[in-house]
Amino acid sequence: MRHDEASKSAKTANHTKNEKETPAPTPVVETAEPEAATATTVDGTAAQVELERVQAERDQLFDRLARLQAEFDNYRKRETRERADYRDYALINTVEQFLPVLDNFQLALSTQSTAEQLRSGVELIVRQMGEVLRSLGVQPIPTVDTQFDPRVHEAIEMVERDDLPDHQVMDEVRRGYTLRERLLRPALVRVATNPKQKTA
Repeated sequence: MRHDEASKSAKTANHTKNEKETPAPTPVVETAEPEAATATTVDGTAAQVELERVQAERDQLFDRLARLQAEFDNYRKRETRERADYRDYALINTVEQFLPVLDNFQLALSTQSTAEQLRSGVELIVRQMGEVLRSLGVQPIPTVDTQFDPRVHEAIEMVERDDLPDHQVMDEVRRGYTLRERLLRPALVRVATNPKQKTA
């Protein structure tokens, strides 16, 4: 009986010992498929290449914009300078034509002459001045004995007259001028008004 108990005891001890010596099963770890890892790497490389391409294109556009802005600034400065040069040239040309007129005025003032001689000299200077203005394209506006035109005439007085047509310019107070069909200043005039010839 004791022998059976001892035998049972030994079997139980061996069984426990075997359980302790048996290694525990290793857990299975799932790893990514090699193909999926390769696809991710390829996608990352393609994105990097695309990013570099876009950055290079951006840099080219910024460079082109900077060059265009510099060219526009240079053009604006050149155009301003050329306009100033043209204005100076036109002014010089105009002033040169008026210098002889000024010389004649100074000559008339410096000479001892009678009133009639002085008047005759001034009339010559006025004609000379008119020629200079005509050479520049400046024309006087016709006034006396013409019909009043509000585009080129400015009436300072309306005078009732039975012997003149209605709205006829009867007197010029200040001469007006045009420059190549463009109004420089209107002529100041007095205009006749005829009550017998009033237009509707």
